[in-house]
Amino acid sequence: MFTAYGPDHRRLRKLIAPAFTARRTEALAPRIEEITHQLLDAMSTTPTGQPVDLRTAFAHPLPMQVICELFGLPDALRAETARLVEAIVTAAAAPEQAATTWREIHELLADLIALKRANPGNDMTSVLIATRDEDGNARLSDPELVDTLLLVIGAGHETTVNLIGNAVHALLTHPDQLHLLRTGTASWSDVIEETLRWAPSIASLPLRFAVEDIPTPCGHTIRKGEAILPAYAAAGRDPAHHAPDADQFNITRPHTDHLAFGHGVHHCLGAPLARLEAHIALPALFGRFPGLQLAIDAERLQPVESFIAHGLRALPIHLAPKA
Repeated sequence: MFTAYGPDHRRLRKLIAPAFTARRTEALAPRIEEITHQLLDAMSTTPTGQPVDLRTAFAHPLPMQVICELFGLPDALRAETARLVEAIVTAAAAPEQAATTWREIHELLADLIALKRANPGNDMTSVLIATRDEDGNARLSDPELVDTLLLVIGAGHETTVNLIGNAVHALLTHPDQLHLLRTGTASWSDVIEETLRWAPSIASLPLRFAVEDIPTPCGHTIRKGEAILPAYAAAGRDPAHHAPDADQFNITRPHTDHLAFGHGVHHCLGAPLARLEAHIALPALFGRFPGLQLAIDAERLQPVESFIAHGLRALPIHLAPKA
């Protein structure tokens, strides 16, 4: 579905869409809230003055547990799935390592499909296996099933990790914006949409290919068949579209349209789930720990080693103001 075009893409998306209905997404809210508070409870046991890596303790395990439960991944496969998904988007892997990662994730997902065929459950993997078209005939082939699971599990996990982390980082490094939020001048929806524009979870996405010649305003023509690397992070900071201060994080920005979830027929099916998780996680975090602050200087924070994913390797925080 990620690389398909035209009728083939419509067929795949139509078969997959029932797994991402609004009802299914909304039904996850109580479980997301439960996981959120379990993680916050665990964080609250941190000794006074000891920093916590928010990525490891909260931003990563929350969407990982949600997506694994959603797709019925057994506990034995979850840690390996998380490792392989993270390895896919790293820019530090050698070609041989990348090939090994690709083979291992496909083998793992093939095992999951075999498990769910033998023991179907109330999960989205089972839904995708059982899906048929309106005539009751066409279904996802095994390669399509594996690639679809890779797309939705990877996108449903790694991107939400970065959305939560980037939003927390943005608020803690922009105290004026945090004040606007806390005084009711702006909402959590404003925070989430501005984060998606200013620091999208996916910075660049390889690869698209031109299906026809595309003339550009600068006079260059992208020829049919040429590869294209969409740079969503750049689009989100385009001053021609978002005003001259497009590089600034501003939760009162009047227009926060962005490409963080793609565009048109390729708009992300999981976007409502990502927003739901952020809407639950962020206010719960700042409500439980109102004195939240960075544990190191912002300049020392390191980005993930990827030109695809846009996030931080770690986000050390203090849960209460330092004495």
